[in-house]
Amino acid sequence: MSDTDTQVPLPDLNAADAPPTSDIAYSEDEQAARIAADLEAVFDVPVQVSAVLGRSKMEVGDLLKLGPGTVLELDRRVGEAIDIYVNNRLVARGEVVLVEDKLGVTMTEIINAERT
Repeated sequence: MSDTDTQVPLPDLNAADAPPTSDIAYSEDEQAARIAADLEAVFDVPVQVSAVLGRSKMEVGDLLKLGPGTVLELDRRVGEAIDIYVNNRLVARGEVVLVEDKLGVTMTEIINAERT
């Protein structure tokens, strides 16, 4: 028996004709339904979502002087993307939109952060 007899060639998983990684093939709709079913246990978990238009620093004395109609300068410019946080973690950026008579936020970029 030679040294090459024990080596098994590995398939190229990046090739166009690579075999599927599962014995069962699912359509995109079936796969989406399976993912939704797997996540069903967390659908009722409450989360806090915050859309931050901008930030400003000031002393407490200046804060106490604020009143109705005061304009507070923020660190963002008009039209600049806002930050969207879920449970105090930045998850996306978006834009402010008007939906009927209410303000809303549309996500324009999902932040892909590494988990630690």
